[in-house]
Amino acid sequence: MQDESIVKQTNLEYEKSKYLFNIGENYDSYLTLGCIKVKNGFRFTVWAPNALEIFVVGDFNQWQEEAGMEKDLKTGIWSIIIPEAREEDHYKYKIVQANGKTIYKIDPFALAFEVRPKDASVVRALPEKKWTDGVWMASRKKRAIYEKPLNIYEVHLSSWKQHPDGSWYTIKQLQDELIPYVKEMGYTHIEFLPLMEHPLDASWGYQVTGFYAISSKFGKMEEFQNFVEAAHKENIGVIMDWVPGHFNRNDYGLAYFDGTPQFEYEETDRANNNRWGTLNFDLGKDQVHSFLISNALFWIEQFHLDGLRVDAVSNMLYLDYDLGDWIPNEDGTNHNREGVQFIQKMNKTIFSRHPDLLMMAEESTAWSKVTHPVHEGGLGFNYKWNMGWMNDTLKFFEMDPIDRKNNFNLITFSFMYMFNENFVLPISHDEVVHGKKSLMHKMYGDRYNQFAGLRTIETFKIMHPGKKLQFMGSEYGQFLEWKYNEGLEWKDLEDSQNKYHHEFTKQLNQFYKEEKALWEIDHQPDGFEILEASNNEETVLFFIRKGKKTRDFLIVLCNFVPVERQNVRVGVPFKGQYEEVWNTESNAFGGTWTKGQGILKSEQINKHGYDDSVNLILPALSIVVLKPKRIYGVAKKR
Repeated sequence: MQDESIVKQTNLEYEKSKYLFNIGENYDSYLTLGCIKVKNGFRFTVWAPNALEIFVVGDFNQWQEEAGMEKDLKTGIWSIIIPEAREEDHYKYKIVQANGKTIYKIDPFALAFEVRPKDASVVRALPEKKWTDGVWMASRKKRAIYEKPLNIYEVHLSSWKQHPDGSWYTIKQLQDELIPYVKEMGYTHIEFLPLMEHPLDASWGYQVTGFYAISSKFGKMEEFQNFVEAAHKENIGVIMDWVPGHFNRNDYGLAYFDGTPQFEYEETDRANNNRWGTLNFDLGKDQVHSFLISNALFWIEQFHLDGLRVDAVSNMLYLDYDLGDWIPNEDGTNHNREGVQFIQKMNKTIFSRHPDLLMMAEESTAWSKVTHPVHEGGLGFNYKWNMGWMNDTLKFFEMDPIDRKNNFNLITFSFMYMFNENFVLPISHDEVVHGKKSLMHKMYGDRYNQFAGLRTIETFKIMHPGKKLQFMGSEYGQFLEWKYNEGLEWKDLEDSQNKYHHEFTKQLNQFYKEEKALWEIDHQPDGFEILEASNNEETVLFFIRKGKKTRDFLIVLCNFVPVERQNVRVGVPFKGQYEEVWNTESNAFGGTWTKGQGILKSEQINKHGYDDSVNLILPALSIVVLKPKRIYGVAKKR
C-alpha cells in the first residue's frame, strides 16, 4: 500500500465531515464514511442513527464480536479503527437494530464486494490512479457539446458479448474489443447500463445494492478506470446509467438499515416502489442528499466519466408515478416537492464542479423545463431523452404503410416541441425487450422491406434535430430481441443483408460527424426549416437542416411508404447545383439503386416558398439527402 493512499484527515476535519454529511452538504462523503485506509489500519465509519449496537465482523477477527463501534450521538455515525484489517479481507456490519433484532449488513460505502451469490463487503482502499487522458479532459472543458456531434452507443456490459461457455466478458476484455469496435463504427460515446453492484441480472443493473462498487462480476475499480482512460485516448466519451431514485430491498443491503426507515421514506406508501419491487430513497432527508450526490461525484471524478444518464426521473418527480395508493399534497397536487428540490440541488452541485458534464434525464412525462437552469425554474439537466419522439416514431414504422397516411401526425408532431428541451433521440434497450421485438423485427413487411424500413428510421433519427442514441445490436439489424443473459447474435453478420446494414450504420455515423448542419445549431429553431409536412396522402416529408454558415445546409427528403415517387419537385434556398449525398436505397447499403441521380440543376420554378427548385426521384421507402455543390448569391466563406 502506497503512503499517498492513506487518508491524512485530522480529527477536526473528520468531525466536520460527519457534520456536513448530517446536514446534507458533504459531497465527498465516501472519503469519510465506509472503509478508509488510515495510518494505523482501516477506519470503518457507518451512518445508522437508531442502531443499538454495531460490530464490524470479518476475516480480520474471525467474524467474532470483538470490534464494537463507537457512536457519535450528535450525528448518528459510528466508527472504529481496526489495525488488523487488510486489503481484500471480507467484512459486514453486525447491527443490533432499534427493535433489538440482530442483522448482518453490507457497508453502504464499500468499494468492492464478493462475487455473487456471496455478498460480503471487501476491504479496499481508493486506487491511486495516475491518469493519462489529459488531452481529452482538457478538450472536454473547451468543447461546447450543444454544438458538437453526440451519437451514443448504448451497451449492457454482460450481454454485448459472451464467451462460448456463456461466461461474462470482464471489463479488461471489453476494453480490448468494445473500444476498437465503437471507434470503427463511428460513435462518439459509449453509454453503459448501470455497472454498480446488484444481486439480480434480470434487473439489468437497475436494482442496486452497492452504490460505490463496480459489480464484482465485471472486475475492479482500477480496470474500469483503465477502460475509460483507453476510450478517451481514442476520442470516445463514456457515460453510465445512474439510479438515485430507488434501491434494492434485500435484507443485507440498505433496506431499513438500522431497523427504522433510514434511507427510505418513513411512510410505507412512499417507501415501497411497487412497480419495480424496490424501495424509494427519502429525497427529503439531508443524509440521503450527501449519500447520493457524493455517489454521483464519485463516479464522475474517480472514473473520469463524461456524463450520467439519470434513470427514472419521473419516479422522483411525482407522488403518483408508482402503482398503488398515494397521498396528494395539501393543495391536491401530485408533485414530489422533495424530489424536485433534490434534483435541482444535485444538478447545481455537479455542474458547479464540472460545467462540461452531460447530465441526461430519462423522464417520460411532459414535465416542463427539464433541461433549463435551476435559476430559471428548471430541473438543471442539460439533456433529456425524447420518449415522445421515440414512441411515436416506432409506432409509425411498425404499422402497415397503407395506414401511415392517416397517422402522419406521429411523424410530424415532434416538430411542435423539439426545441422546448435539449433532446436526445433514444432507441434504447427498453424498446427491444420483453416481447417488444428487436428494432429490425418491428419493421413492417418482408425481409427486404424490413431492412429498407430500418435504414429509413435510422436515417430519420440522424436527420431529426436532437442528439442520438442507439442500443447495441440494432447497428447490424439483429432479428431476435435483446436477452440480458445472452450475448448478441453476432453470427447474424454472416448474412449479407446484416452485413450491408452494418456497413450502412458505419457510413451513416460518419456522415453525421462530417455534416455540421446536423449538430452545430441542433437545439435552435434557426437550424431547422420545414419545406413540406402536410402531404400525408403521399406520406412524404421534406425539411432543411442548417449549420452556422449559410452554405452549410442539407435538404432531407423522406418517403415513408414503399412506393417510388417520380418527378418530385423541391424548393431550394439558392439557385445553383445540388448533389445527392445520401440515399438509403443505395446498393452499397443493400438497396436497389446502383447509381445516384447526378448533379441536380435548379430551375426558376417556385416551390415551397423559394424561387428555385430541383426535380428528382424519391425511391420507395427511403430518405434522400441533397447538399449544395455550387450555389449563387452566397460568398464561399459564408
